[in-house]
Amino acid sequence: MSKVILISQIPLPYLGIGSWTTLYHNYLSDDHKVDYIICGKPETSFPQIEYGIVKNTNWLKFQKRVLKNKYIGYFNELEKILDQEHKFIIQIIDNFGIVAPLIDFLKIKKKRDKCYLQFFYHGFPPFHENFYGRWFFEGIDEMVLLTNDSYKAHKEYYTVLPTKFSVLHNGIDTSKFHKVTLEEKENIRKQLGVTNKKVFIWCSQDRPKKGLDFILDVWKRINVAHNDAILLVIGANRDIKLEGVSFLGRIRNNDLPKYYQIADCYLFPTLWHEGFGLSLIEALHCGCYCIASANGGVPEVLQYGKLGKLIENPNFIEDWVQAIESFLDAEETHNISIPENLYSAKSWNEGMNTIIENAKKNFS
Repeated sequence: MSKVILISQIPLPYLGIGSWTTLYHNYLSDDHKVDYIICGKPETSFPQIEYGIVKNTNWLKFQKRVLKNKYIGYFNELEKILDQEHKFIIQIIDNFGIVAPLIDFLKIKKKRDKCYLQFFYHGFPPFHENFYGRWFFEGIDEMVLLTNDSYKAHKEYYTVLPTKFSVLHNGIDTSKFHKVTLEEKENIRKQLGVTNKKVFIWCSQDRPKKGLDFILDVWKRINVAHNDAILLVIGANRDIKLEGVSFLGRIRNNDLPKYYQIADCYLFPTLWHEGFGLSLIEALHCGCYCIASANGGVPEVLQYGKLGKLIENPNFIEDWVQAIESFLDAEETHNISIPENLYSAKSWNEGMNTIIENAKKNFS
């Protein structure tokens, strides 16, 4: 029988805001297949999961310094679990740095043949350089990506790609993020003081690659001809005043759905190779029409234009202006229907269980 060990640099459950930590919180609170978590001490714990708690003691600090291994605390806890007579599936999330010392540790302890290493990558482009990265793919047993397009990017980039791959799309809680009736939509708009306007939303952390400065330049042009539209900016505070723009700052995650639900259009002007885009599917499920950069995994998420408008040249202001004006000038409402289970937390949980079950079959 194989047991599943999750190694996390972040204590789980994690009470802050995070994409993959939210996914794992939903999963580990439901029908899951994880037996152990190795992490720092969380404020609470998941029932029926055994923990290996990494405590940042003076002794551990000494070990890190002498052994020059910042992951020694994780390996100390891992060794306690590996003493059992089982095979183990070890899950690692986005932590490329731990892989080489983990493989060395397992070989030294003569446990490598008892462990199946699954690496979950939430980015999009290849991380390691072509020939240097070969050791990484020879060392792990499976890499799990967010999109099929990310796999294609890896396949085309690496000359040799010696490991198994799987794809697990992100998922959201569709009981929170869902479409409301027109009457409910108008009532929420009145509560928020947004009426008689076409409502657009940008929602992200205020970093250059997320495209806020870019979309604000676009909006200056939009506002000249369309004063019946408003842009709500969530997640950023700017000490500036722009006509037709309202900066709302950070909004609690539980309050986010009502802002998507009052919006007509969601703008996703990402200027980097986005892995997936959780806010994009939150907006989709709340009934927003989406206009998004054709970068990274975004085209696959929007089913190559079936679920929204893709900007093929996202660094061209004119392309965004044209797409937004076309939306505003359209006589028909942009109604896009998506299956309730598409990109849902439920489908993510089922997909994770399938990936674990397949690993157990491969490892039997």
